[in-house]
Amino acid sequence: MSLDLPRTDPRAANLAADEVRRRLEHARTTRLAQLKALDETGTSPGDHLMSNQKDAIKRVLREIEEAFARVEDGTYGTCLGCSKPVPPERLEILPHTRYCVGCQRAA
Repeated sequence: MSLDLPRTDPRAANLAADEVRRRLEHARTTRLAQLKALDETGTSPGDHLMSNQKDAIKRVLREIEEAFARVEDGTYGTCLGCSKPVPPERLEILPHTRYCVGCQRAA
């Protein structure tokens, strides 16, 4: 009788990581297009709404870059608050999320 634990198929892990990278790349491309569109509108310095939108998009872009780093170091999909897995449904909707729903509410 063997006591070896089942191993994950490295090809499946690579496929999953490739899918995550594809989703993150799509999210990044979308945000960059939004930022470019806002820049092209030629806003006035006193336009606080436009400034807030740009800041929010830049914040999400930073979160996306951090998510790429988590994919590389193997921590992607783990909540930074409670260290439990983030539900796949949440990651599908927000691929750059750092927290599970409970920890996000608490933050």
